[in-house]
Amino acid sequence: MELHMNGSVEEASYANNSSLQRRVISMTKPMRDEAITSLYCNTLPKSLAIADLGCSSGPNTLLVISETIKVVENLCREHNQKSPEYKISLNDLPGNDFNSVFKSLDTFKENLYHEMKTEIGPCYFSGVPGSFYGRIFPDKSLHFVHSSYSLQWISKIPEGVDNINKGNIYLSTTSPSNVLKAYSKQFQKDFSLFLECRAQEIVEGGRMILTILGRKDDDPSNRECCYIWDLMTIALKDMVRQGVIDEEKLDSFNIPNYYPSPSEVNLEVLREGSFAIDKLEVSEVNWNALDRREALDIGFEISKSFKDDGYNMAQCIRAVTEPLLVCHFGESVIEEIFERYTNILTDRMSKERTKFTNLTLSLTRKP
Repeated sequence: MELHMNGSVEEASYANNSSLQRRVISMTKPMRDEAITSLYCNTLPKSLAIADLGCSSGPNTLLVISETIKVVENLCREHNQKSPEYKISLNDLPGNDFNSVFKSLDTFKENLYHEMKTEIGPCYFSGVPGSFYGRIFPDKSLHFVHSSYSLQWISKIPEGVDNINKGNIYLSTTSPSNVLKAYSKQFQKDFSLFLECRAQEIVEGGRMILTILGRKDDDPSNRECCYIWDLMTIALKDMVRQGVIDEEKLDSFNIPNYYPSPSEVNLEVLREGSFAIDKLEVSEVNWNALDRREALDIGFEISKSFKDDGYNMAQCIRAVTEPLLVCHFGESVIEEIFERYTNILTDRMSKERTKFTNLTLSLTRKP
């Protein structure tokens, strides 16, 4: 399974098509600020270890790190404390474009120092390639962990789903009940392991902020989380009917996503037992989170082909799924898939209310 975002700065790259993710990071800033403020005021650390899990590459990668450091620096001034040193770890799967991230670090530091207008604590960066569904840091080495729009990606396609979920690429109202159960079970297993691993890596009293694409409804085949994939399925089925894609290929393709409900997330945290839930908030964001002017206002590089809602959403999905689609269907059909998908999205988004549901958790490591 080839799971990573599109690298580089090309038109279909994640760097140029992640305004939705940036909007969500902006929406969840108050919860992050509250958590880091509480952590700092309770400990007054001389060294602060921060990790961003599923960091990807592009303009969002260092955004949370920057905002977190600013909050801490302002608290240092308020409390007349010396700035801590910052140990910053950026994690993603090995296929991530870490080179682009590393090349941006000098500019990032210069901009941060300039913005704060005074000396700040030294910043030490490291890249940590690997799956967060396993140990990736030493015992009790982290104070603050952040992850946004990553944990809905499960570690693998659930066993027994291939060629059973026929005519679908994700959960749907036509998916067999055992497929729904398999996806739910895989998420439970992965999320529990994630919590277990972070519990060993985060110090007592350490904080974690997680934002997951989820759903409000208890039904995992509910339209609110499945619709975006149902529309891609329509494009793929049209290509099957026209002989562009083999039906067997479609029937054996499934998206490794699971959008949990608040109750599912809450239950797994309670079951694992290492973290206290300080807050669990549910929010919504439009599929097309930013228009051209908004994107420019927050410093996004806009591709020359920045067009309508359907195009923008198709590019957003392409940036996160193209490696999966290329691996399964081959590179020769990718342009046609997304041309059809764009047309379908443009039509539906002009007629319907289209939103994603976000679940944001603020967690504290128990003693």
